[in-house]
Amino acid sequence: MNIPAATAVPLVLESRTRDRVLQAISEHGPVTATALAQELGLTVPAVRRHLENLTDSGLIDEREVAATSRGRGRPARSFVLSESGHQALESDYDHLATEALRFLATEAGPDAVRRFAESRVALLEERYAAELAVAGTDTAARVEALVAALTRDGFAASARPMGEAPGAGRGDGTAPAGLSGIQLCQGHCPVQHAAREFPQFCDAETDAFSRLLGVHVQRLATLAHGEHVCTTFVPTKSELSTGRSTR
Repeated sequence: MNIPAATAVPLVLESRTRDRVLQAISEHGPVTATALAQELGLTVPAVRRHLENLTDSGLIDEREVAATSRGRGRPARSFVLSESGHQALESDYDHLATEALRFLATEAGPDAVRRFAESRVALLEERYAAELAVAGTDTAARVEALVAALTRDGFAASARPMGEAPGAGRGDGTAPAGLSGIQLCQGHCPVQHAAREFPQFCDAETDAFSRLLGVHVQRLATLAHGEHVCTTFVPTKSELSTGRSTR
């Protein structure tokens, strides 16, 4: 049945807005309706309508922001992508890539997969190195440049200060003991499906971040292991700089 043009245009616009909300949750989650409205230039009621639809579709999950981080009152609701939401942003090519990697591992062994992962990440690292060089030697400035590069390549990256206080750091609500620095987040991973089965991709990326930033970074959470975001701790204390990573 043909949809009248007067009805089709609003439906298309509604679908595009829904996709924008889903992408914004990928980039900023956990995120509240109010924050999404500010980010997207929409009204809070409009955002809530899309959140309800996305929740009903199983594309996002609801979380509560701890009252201690907001003061007294009813905990605010925040949202993150669900497993189905991440899959909705994935390409069919990711499934094909996983099949190819399985074949490679069977025919040439796990070490061949590791070398392939390192080779793939090396190409990104080479491009990013030139951009980070312009940022100078300051760790925070280099992280900012890395975030811009990762976002451009589809990783939905962001960064925020990370201290020693509970709630400032890793997925379990704690920061690495005695350290302060920057929390580098990636809300989407183009190879997430493959990385679930082949962690060599996460390892290679973490090592590359250490080399690019010149500090000993620590991977705290990954999308591949079921977290809602990949989180990497980047210390800003100069005495911690080693140029190596913790896997």
